[in-house]
Parts: sequence; structure tokens; C-alpha cells
Amino acid sequence: MKVDWMVVGAGFTGAVLAERLASQLDQKVLIVDSRPHIGGNAYDCRDEHGMLIHKYGPHIFHTNSLAVWNYLSQFTEWRFYYHRTLAAVEGKKVPLPFNLNSLHALFPVSYAERLEHLLVQHFGLGRRIPLVKLRQSPSEDIQALSGYIYEHIFLHYTRKQWDLEPEDLEPSVLARVPISVSRDDRYFPDIYQAMPSQGYTQLLRRMLAHRNIHILLNTELRDMAEGGVQYGRMIYTGPIDSFFSYCYGPLPYRSARFDFQHLQQTYYQGAAIVNYPNGVPFTRISEFKYLTGQKAPGTTVAFEYPEPYHPGENLPLYPIPHPANHELYSRYLELAKALDGRFLFAGRLADYKYYNMDQAVARALKVFHGIAQSQRPSKTRIK
Repeated sequence: MKVDWMVVGAGFTGAVLAERLASQLDQKVLIVDSRPHIGGNAYDCRDEHGMLIHKYGPHIFHTNSLAVWNYLSQFTEWRFYYHRTLAAVEGKKVPLPFNLNSLHALFPVSYAERLEHLLVQHFGLGRRIPLVKLRQSPSEDIQALSGYIYEHIFLHYTRKQWDLEPEDLEPSVLARVPISVSRDDRYFPDIYQAMPSQGYTQLLRRMLAHRNIHILLNTELRDMAEGGVQYGRMIYTGPIDSFFSYCYGPLPYRSARFDFQHLQQTYYQGAAIVNYPNGVPFTRISEFKYLTGQKAPGTTVAFEYPEPYHPGENLPLYPIPHPANHELYSRYLELAKALDGRFLFAGRLADYKYYNMDQAVARALKVFHGIAQSQRPSKTRIK
């Protein structure tokens, strides 16, 4: 087989690049993926009870990018969905991010009203304030509130998720934990929030349904060297350390185990996701009917248990945000830059960054733009 491009990985990054190269530059693309399905971690499928589940944990689409929204809308209709997450705190389920409703659910009325007044006075109604900024407040009451949120929501959840103390992670991790000075229970503030009406796998299947795209699943990159495939250039979206045979040592990741359970009841919990920061070994429970809008007498949930990543045994799901890890990644990046222009690296694993889906799409579109620019002065029209 002879192709213009080999794309390693059939997740969002690889799929977007394959579609653009095939449809806009009329080039032949071979996609190779080690898993038995397309979609990467966004893969969804029906379980034995007919429930549409997210195999590798819940994926909720949200973005502020009109370009990303318009691009994906070519391949799916949307079910508009505003995501809500709850956290189990001291025997109650309260909204996340922590907001004024959370405040009144957990504290006595007079104290909650006092805190609400102080938050509005200091930060303004409707603002999302990072927890670190609350800790710097001159108000002792607001400082106490920040300490409560840190202890009951952030601290123990972080220890379970990363198997590290918060101070061992990059400061940006805590900086991303906000309190919302409002009664808006939506988890994301983004302009566009929706779920693909027939699921992510169907969206990506439509994206890749092009005559110039060929897909090989259950296939490792090393198999290609022995299979006689000829390609002009490669886009690699897999683990960058694996590409270079772990010559500087493996990049650390966290993985997770998902315990799926089907229950003979209409709903199990009051939201798509309930976080459990304290007292149990799992971090959260996901209930997929909220995400998919599916109507059925039963429901399927997934208990998520964080665990160490072991190559060949489980999947690298979360790059660990630690300065030493990014230093190690930078060494691999220098190796990638030293290769000739036939090889491009992009995606969560290749970039060692925790991309949301829209960020992965935006990254892929940017890479494609660079490819297209480099091929000018062609008369190819890019939509």
C-alpha cells in the first residue's frame, strides 16, 4: 500500500487531520490504531443492555470556539446539553464548581448569607474566582471558606486522582479550581455546550467516511514497518516516549479502571457525574443517560477508580502535571524536532498535555493549516 500520509491514532486529533488531508488536499491517508475501534478515549458504544456508554469515562463537549463548533457540526447533529456535576460533601450532594447553592446547602442560613454577601461584595455577582484568589482575601471568613473547599473537595480528590500531594503538582492545578459567585449550577461556562446526537463514535465514523481514507485497527506502528506500507509523511498522535523507545525513560501518566454496573431503576443519581472526594476509593460515578438523553427503564453507571499507568497493561489517560515530567517531555520534544519534516507530532499523548476535545480539534486544525500553508502556491481551496 502506498499513501501520502500515515496517521497513527484514530482519536479526535488523528481523525480531524485525516479528514482535512483527504477532503481538502485530496491526499491518501492511512490511519493506524492499536485499539479495535476508532475514537480513542472518546469512543462510545452500547452495552449488553442497549445503553450508550462512554467506554473510557464521560466525555462532555463544550467550547468557546465557533470554528471548532462549525467544523464538527458538519459531521453530527447536536443534542444541547448543559452539564451539571455534584460532589458528595458531608453527606450531601452539592453543585460543582462550588457556588452559592453549595454554600446554602452546607452551612447554617445566617452564616451562608454572610458568606454570600462577602463574596458578592469582594468579587462581584456572576464571577468565577480561583480558589487561590479566595485564599488571598483579607476577609477571615472568605479565607475560612477557601480552607473548607480545599479540605472537603480538592485535597483528598487530588490525592486519589494523582497519587500526589497538591503541593507536588503544578500550581496551575489549584488555579483551575473555581468558586462561582452565582446560583448557576452549570459546570462549564462555554458558549457552545452539546452532545453529538448519535454519539462520538458515529460523529468520527462520518468524519472518516472518505474515499481517500483507509483505516487499520488492532495494528501497532511497528507492524507497518514489516507490512510493506509506503507513506510520504507521518502524523503521530501516540505517546511520544514510546515513539522514541523510552530512551529517556517513560513519561508518567495516571490511568483508571471503570466498573460498569447496570441497574434496574430509571435513574441512580441526581446528575451525570457525582464526585466523591472523601471516604471511598473511587473518584466519581458517571450515569450516562443524563449525557445521551436516552430513554430506558434501566440505567448504566460507571465507578471510576484511578490507578497507576503501566505500559501494556492499561491506558495512559492523564499526563501528570508536574514540572519534572514536563522537563522530561521537553527532551523528547527535542528529538522530535531533530527529525526531518516527514514526521509531525500532535495530540494529548504526543504533546503530553491534557486536552479537552475541543482543544484537540483546534490543535489538529492548526496543524493542518500549517501543512496546507507549506504546500502553497497550490490552488487547493480550504473550506
